[in-house]
Amino acid sequence: MIDWERVAELQSEIGAEGFAEVFELFMDEVESVVSCLGQRREKLEDDLHFLKGSAWNLGFRRFGALCHDGERQSAAGQPDDVDVAAVLECYSQSKALFIARVAEFCDVAVSGSDAA
Repeated sequence: MIDWERVAELQSEIGAEGFAEVFELFMDEVESVVSCLGQRREKLEDDLHFLKGSAWNLGFRRFGALCHDGERQSAAGQPDDVDVAAVLECYSQSKALFIARVAEFCDVAVSGSDAA
C-alpha cells in the first residue's frame, strides 16, 4: 500500500525537516481535495490527476494507482464509473499506515495522527 522505499528516498533527498514540511503540505492539500472528491463530477479528472501525483510523490502507491485508474475512466467520458468510495477508503487506510510510521522520517510530531 505504501512504497516505503520511495518514502526513504524522498526523505534522503530533502532531509528530515524538508520531509516534515512536504508531509504537512501533502496533508493540507490532499485533505482539501479528498473532502470534496466526487462532488464535482466536472472536476473529477483534474482532482484525481492531482491526487495521483501527490500520492506517488509521497509513496502512496495503491492510492495513486486507484486515482490513476479513475482519472483514465473520467478522461474516457465515464466519470460515473469511478469508484470514489474505494478511492476514499484506500486513502484513509494509506493515511493511517503512513501516520503510524512517519515519525521515522521526520523530526517533528505529526498533527492529525488521530484522524485516520
